[in-house]
Amino acid sequence: METAAITAWTFVSECPIPGDIGPLLVQGEQPWAAYKTFRDSAIFTNKRLIVRDAQGLTGKKVEIYSLPYSSITMWSSENAGRMLDFNAEMELWTRAGHIKVKLGKGVDIRKIDHLISSAVLLG
Repeated sequence: METAAITAWTFVSECPIPGDIGPLLVQGEQPWAAYKTFRDSAIFTNKRLIVRDAQGLTGKKVEIYSLPYSSITMWSSENAGRMLDFNAEMELWTRAGHIKVKLGKGVDIRKIDHLISSAVLLG
């Protein structure tokens, strides 16, 4: 399986955990936080990052990306040193490739850093 050299996602703002996420979760998996993306949402659980991407004009076709934390080998976070930054981003190096996550101005980069750290290092 070959993936693109860099996959890019944008997390616009934190949002409530979607009510319809239940069928995607495995036994013992708990949602931790959710973020609005341009076309749908991204959900951090205790086991993985799930990114839903609604496609087409009606949004009825949905592609779901599932990134188990066990596949993350390294990550970095970058911002201007303030809690709210206009150009914050996270980079994940995984067995599937390199993933860049751009963060909206209202997204707390330290919270996401902590979510990933907790999942990768304690999971």
